[in-house]
Amino acid sequence: MTFALQAESTQHIWEIALGAAAGILAVVGAVLFLLRKFFQSTREENQETISTGAPRVENASAFMQASMQGVIRQLREQEKELERLHKIERERAEHTERLSEEVTRNMPAGLVVVNATGIISSANPAAEQVLGARGLPFRRYSEVLGENSELTRLIAECLANGSIFRREQVKHEGAGGEASLLGVTISPIRRGTEKVSGAICLITDLTELAALQQQIQLKESLAAVGELSAGIAHEFKNALATISGYAQMISAEAAPASEVAESAERILEQTRNITHVVTEFLKYARPLEISSEPVALEPLVERVVADLAEAMPQVKMRFEGPLGSVPGDEGLLRQALLNLARNAAEAASGAGTGGKVLIRGEFVKHEDLGTQRVTIFDNGPGIAAANLGKLFRPFFTTKAKGTGLGLAVVQKIIVQHGGRVEARNRPEGGAAFIVTLPACRSVAEGVELKKESVS
Repeated sequence: MTFALQAESTQHIWEIALGAAAGILAVVGAVLFLLRKFFQSTREENQETISTGAPRVENASAFMQASMQGVIRQLREQEKELERLHKIERERAEHTERLSEEVTRNMPAGLVVVNATGIISSANPAAEQVLGARGLPFRRYSEVLGENSELTRLIAECLANGSIFRREQVKHEGAGGEASLLGVTISPIRRGTEKVSGAICLITDLTELAALQQQIQLKESLAAVGELSAGIAHEFKNALATISGYAQMISAEAAPASEVAESAERILEQTRNITHVVTEFLKYARPLEISSEPVALEPLVERVVADLAEAMPQVKMRFEGPLGSVPGDEGLLRQALLNLARNAAEAASGAGTGGKVLIRGEFVKHEDLGTQRVTIFDNGPGIAAANLGKLFRPFFTTKAKGTGLGLAVVQKIIVQHGGRVEARNRPEGGAAFIVTLPACRSVAEGVELKKESVS
């Protein structure tokens, strides 16, 4: 848009200059005509003087001087007009350029312009934030995005073949290792029918939107699984209770230490194990009734740490950071955090340097409200890359005697509270489970007032 306005301004100035030149030529023609008349008149006077011997009294030189001064005055006026018009067009072009820069700098989507040699010629702050990199201009795009990234491949194809990509979704890994989902639109830069001289990339962060879509899909899946399996599990539990009752009767009537008594005891043991699995599954399948009462997380986390420190003294546990209040059910939230902290302690218990578990609270301020983040760190062996995407699936477990429903129940509780839970491996070793919950409005206002008082 800036280039088009500048071209239009230049054309306007040229039109004015051509008009002024035409006027000057007309004036010069008039002067030449007057000079011709003057010389013709002078020649006639000389002839008349020669013939009569008496000179004429008209002042021709004064007339010529006045004519030349008039021409010079008109030229100066034309020059001033040209300077005035040029100044106006220059100010208009500068204003348009400043406006274009302001729009580019403040637009919410990331904008990256790459020239034909693969160097980033310009980028706005939103692009640096989305890509997780600073100082993008004058760097090679493959260096910033990664040689093997999908976004690098799309830009390279656009520069080579002039291909256009609209609303593509690509995965991007930032400099800190954090993964994000980006929506990109890439178009080539051409001048008329010339070959590609660059590429324009519009980038949008879709990570939160994708997470929201996953939560919606998860809620729908939970509802479907709950409706289908809750009734089956309930009937299955009733059948187990009947089997357990008959096994107890057989055990009571059989002679002690006999083969029948041992078989009855094995039946009782297996029914207890299956009953435990069915009970856990019912917790996962049944709909939860969540209250919206404020729950103070700090005393809740303090009790979780105290309980696990008593049950597993070989693991050092502590918590830090701000822990405010969230709306929800205190019993369910305690169950979810206790399950995550117990898993972390069990994973860290085999560490050679001693097991350590840290629960860290953090408040994240947003435009409307805020979120309470609770992260559970451990120094265990971490999570296998192949298992990261399966941890919260029902019946998936890496424990020998696990039911595979603990983390599934945790996810259900957190999602029903309007939050999300995710697992990551730590660069220094171990794993981190991150729980994000909406904070109470009073907490968000308190944090905002605290920030204003500090400033």
